[in-house]
Amino acid sequence: MNPRPTEVAVPPGSRIATMLAGSSFHDAWSVRSSHVGLPALGHFLAAAKRTPRWVDLCMGLRNRTGRWVGLKDLGALSAVSSEKPAMAYRPGDRVGIFTVFENTFGEALIGDKDKHLDVVLSIHCDEQPGQPVTVTVTTVVHVKNGLGRLYMVPVKPMHRLIAPAVLAAMEGSVDATQNASHRP
Repeated sequence: MNPRPTEVAVPPGSRIATMLAGSSFHDAWSVRSSHVGLPALGHFLAAAKRTPRWVDLCMGLRNRTGRWVGLKDLGALSAVSSEKPAMAYRPGDRVGIFTVFENTFGEALIGDKDKHLDVVLSIHCDEQPGQPVTVTVTTVVHVKNGLGRLYMVPVKPMHRLIAPAVLAAMEGSVDATQNASHRP
């Protein structure tokens, strides 16, 4: 399957749908994946492992320039563990540049919260029998202050390039023996 991410509405039954009120920014991108039976966080791990190089270069630039104004170095989006199964992540665990907030088979909430902004990503899976799984990644940002607003000026347009590029890389990357998990 060659997924082409498309911008979509936030899945109405998702946990992240409850976080939209008062957000400064949100979007949702969806792809179809043949990796049926893979937990939501497994789809994220697959995508992050195959992050396009240009995205990690952008993250490096963000980390270097962000230090000048007191932003923390997040590292590279592709820096996720290949050893830990998706369903082994618990709230508070780090998964690459993000912290796990919730991790269920059908939806994982990950993100970062600091004094400037709160960012939450949802990886939501909708599986229908005999069909490819629909994976929707929703990003919700709540800006807390002026530095957060300034930070979002370049991030908004870059996010619209990065999110679909990372999702498009997902399909060929799943190591079924490593990340697949049967439903509990």
